[in-house]
Amino acid sequence: MSWLPISEEEILDSINKAYDRMSIAQRKLWEVIKISPQKWQQKSYGDQGEGFWVVAVFGNSVLWFNDIENGYNTSSYSTFGTINEYRCNQDELEWQIQNVINQIKDGYDSAGYSTLVNSH
Repeated sequence: MSWLPISEEEILDSINKAYDRMSIAQRKLWEVIKISPQKWQQKSYGDQGEGFWVVAVFGNSVLWFNDIENGYNTSSYSTFGTINEYRCNQDELEWQIQNVINQIKDGYDSAGYSTLVNSH
């Protein structure tokens, strides 16, 4: 069987199921950063499925669904409509929302990567 990209209906269903599992804090952040799902390009792997579904934008980052690996990821963007880095996490949406909360609160994500930029 060959791979088929996830449909808009399927991504919306995934978001709705994740919302039901979110904590109150996660829901509050989600309501601020969510967008209607949009297909964005990603040069390394996104061409086959005509892009990946971006579901939230915050700062210079996007939260998107990798339907090749079946999981949510965050990546930076420089040009609206283009995801800079390919990520292959197999995370649930609420896990990535928690990562964003951790970045805001503590300056690092759950993997321990700093989000602070040296401004010197």
